Amino acid sequence: MRLLESHDLTAIGQAADAVTRRLHPEPYRTYNIDRNVNYTNICSAVCDFCAFFRKPGDSQGYLLSREDLLQKVQETVALGGDQILMQGGMHPELRLEWYEDLLRDLKGHFPQVNIHGFSPPEIYAFTKVNKLSLHEVLKRLRAAGLGSLPGGGGEILVDRVRKALTRGKVLTDGWLEVNRVWHSMGGRSTATMMFGHIESLAERIEHLERLRQLQDETAGFTAFICWTFQPGYEMANHPAASSFEYLKTQAVARLYLDNVPNIQSSWVTQGLKIGQLALLYGANDMGSLMIEENVVAAAGTVHYLTIDDIKDAIRELGYEPRRRNVFYDLFDEGGLLPVR
Repeated sequence: MRLLESHDLTAIGQAADAVTRRLHPEPYRTYNIDRNVNYTNICSAVCDFCAFFRKPGDSQGYLLSREDLLQKVQETVALGGDQILMQGGMHPELRLEWYEDLLRDLKGHFPQVNIHGFSPPEIYAFTKVNKLSLHEVLKRLRAAGLGSLPGGGGEILVDRVRKALTRGKVLTDGWLEVNRVWHSMGGRSTATMMFGHIESLAERIEHLERLRQLQDETAGFTAFICWTFQPGYEMANHPAASSFEYLKTQAVARLYLDNVPNIQSSWVTQGLKIGQLALLYGANDMGSLMIEENVVAAAGTVHYLTIDDIKDAIRELGYEPRRRNVFYDLFDEGGLLPVR
């Protein structure tokens, strides 16, 4: 709390950078290439901050065809990508079999591509729609080709905040339980935090503490990513958090989450320069090239980088850029095979 209340950004950043260098003494910093594929924007939940979702029956709602999804993956592979981040709204009518068929089809056409798919709120919704246990849902999705879970829908893991911001969406214990069960099956996932809206500083710390406790239990999180709330939808007039606040909060997260190995920069919300600076404030990874991004863009924040932009940003700080996959395996120079 004292650190989050402090204005000594330089000292906090130096402390976070010291931890990062201790955890990652290697002469490189990493990035990956993937595409954020939003297969549907139809969602049974209502989140005040989300400008992307559409209610069932809305004329602007969509569900991508299988042909469109396959084309998006093909384009990703052609650009050197090895992964798709596949998320959507919580569609109230799609059965688990639809998702299993989709995963099998994608893996059948592109066996080399990791499917980093379905946020914990989506997984939790699958259990309700299909009246199945979390373990059964996750077991079936993994058998069909699911490779890893993204950390979407975390926002702030405090029920007061979640109840105030959303309706019809999983609360804190449920979000954590999805990850707990997935980790118990040997799966890996990422953890996230969206801050700078209605939460208190103490609630940011509570969020970090809940993640830290689960990571102590399972060691299943590969990385943590935080970003600032982007005003949109019903909260369009809410002021956005500053880059100062972003860097400070990320640095504090690096200090607090001593058991999470990697921190990703959020250049998608912060832009190139602050995204680069984040590598001096606790991050050791520039995140994804993100060939496609729709959710943040729907709120009006649009930043695009090229691979050269990302590599140059890393080199300017004196590090070698190295490409990695979601499990933080490094790729060889030819970009073909991950090498540990």
